[in-house]
Amino acid sequence: MEDIEKFIGGFRRFQHKYFGEHSTLFEELKQGQNPKTLLIGCSDSRVDPALLMDCDPGDLFVVRNVANMVPPYEIDGAFHGVSSAIEYAVVHLEVSKIIILGHSACGGIRALMQNPESKTEANFVGRWVRIADSAREQVKRELAHKDEERQIRACEMAAIIVSLDNLMSFPFIAERVEAGKLSLIGWYFDIQQGSLYDFDQEINRFRPLVTSISAT
Repeated sequence: MEDIEKFIGGFRRFQHKYFGEHSTLFEELKQGQNPKTLLIGCSDSRVDPALLMDCDPGDLFVVRNVANMVPPYEIDGAFHGVSSAIEYAVVHLEVSKIIILGHSACGGIRALMQNPESKTEANFVGRWVRIADSAREQVKRELAHKDEERQIRACEMAAIIVSLDNLMSFPFIAERVEAGKLSLIGWYFDIQQGSLYDFDQEINRFRPLVTSISAT
């Protein structure tokens, strides 16, 4: 129950801030949302995007799942939670940016690399992370001489690129990107260093965007 009390106390502070001190924000948000950015991040409890980016309510339209994956565009009659959220953000909210936010020490990518025995018959996690099979294969091929931790880190970054590529398989995204109406961004949060990396599509590699405090 300690967690529940913490959550209730947190809501009271939220209430005081946004319905007391800064009530004008929610007077606007009561009328509807108008975020400019869709952020697709991991479900990991350490990487809440609103906290990491110090955002106010209404700043981000957020989709979170295991290992911040974007599946390829498919029309097959199945249920597509991530794809439906992407469609809503792009087509209905008309966001101008999509950020894929990956991170270090990702359990989903570790599962992809190590392929552990499933603890359930359904193996939802194992099947889901196979979206980034091509990233795993690339890392195993190009970094076969590196230790496992180095390979996992490389796969965490490569999986972000896979998701960016998969975004372009959605016709309504490709159309807007080509028209200059939508930008696709890949970020990598290094939990150990407290730093942020950006995927530079021109040089096809991640570069430091915000360095660690110790490096500044």
